[in-house]
Amino acid sequence: MTTSIWNDSVPLKLPRLVGERSADACVIGLGGSGLAAVHALLDGGADVIGLDAGEVAGGAAGSNGGFLLAGLAPFHHDALERFGPDRARRLYNLTLAELDRMAAETPELVRRTGSLRIAASAEEQSDCERQFEAMRADGLPVEPYSGPEGNGLLIPSDGVYQPHRRARLLASRALARGARLFEHSAVTAFEEGRVTTLSGVVRCAAVLVLVDGRLEHLVPSLRERVRSARLQMLATAPTTEVRQGRAVYRRWGYDYWQQLPDGRIALGGCRDVALESEWTADSRPTTEVQRALDGVLRDVLGVRQARVTHRWGATVGYTESGLPVCEEHSPGVLVAGGYSGTGNVVGALCGRALAAHALGAPDAVSMLRLLGD
Repeated sequence: MTTSIWNDSVPLKLPRLVGERSADACVIGLGGSGLAAVHALLDGGADVIGLDAGEVAGGAAGSNGGFLLAGLAPFHHDALERFGPDRARRLYNLTLAELDRMAAETPELVRRTGSLRIAASAEEQSDCERQFEAMRADGLPVEPYSGPEGNGLLIPSDGVYQPHRRARLLASRALARGARLFEHSAVTAFEEGRVTTLSGVVRCAAVLVLVDGRLEHLVPSLRERVRSARLQMLATAPTTEVRQGRAVYRRWGYDYWQQLPDGRIALGGCRDVALESEWTADSRPTTEVQRALDGVLRDVLGVRQARVTHRWGATVGYTESGLPVCEEHSPGVLVAGGYSGTGNVVGALCGRALAAHALGAPDAVSMLRLLGD
């Protein structure tokens, strides 16, 4: 019951790092952002080692809502105010391009269904209208929406995907390309030129730390900038009680769900019912939030008969601004994380940006400044 609905593929059963190895680059974290970096490094001709404390996509990368959304955590009109018009527009367009790239990379696992932002109040409807005007003025894809889910906005460029399978597919492809990947190899220390685990050492020219949840535990100097939070979800058996074809964000993003092609519902959110206790690195689901999710499932979606088959949680990182950490944190050490709930697309974008920096791309520094908090 505490396993993600997405975790239905055969484990890769990668080895644990033992002894000393050397490589051009060592990637810490084999979720979506880490694997994006691995492939970008391979594209650049680098010899790559990747490490994960658990299994590939064992954290939030394989246990999220399965949404592929353009933009950052703040809605576009809020991003314009926080980051300035030029930066906000450039960032949104970068995520649109990244979403296209991800869909082309694994077309069998991505569905471009579009997403809905549904208003749960008159105040939120007014905010949807402000978002619509801002996006329309900047030439971004958006339409007014009214349907069985409610009223709000349709973002036709967005999509959904199977996060766990995609990560394992990317890991398998990376292995076939010559990357050396290791599971159950928790990092105990890293510095320029060296990464240490409980049973091994990697000597490398570049260290790339690509961890979202618990980032501040791995990099303690980020404690003032990144804070881990638990996001909880549930899933049901297939149902015909409703038929919804798009990813849905409702109530300012505190409720979100999608219905899979086989009729199952994957529903998450309700973090605000216990907000303080959800600021935690503990990913185990709780009775209070799960009870609230049950209420959304039964009373908002109208799914009253289908049984709940899965309940799970995942840990992600938040920043105050909504921009991720994406930077050269110290000489030879590059760090990204704190995606504020938007790691599926933004994380991949940051992973590839760190790889470009490690490879010495001429525009890499400006890209990190554009992306990072």
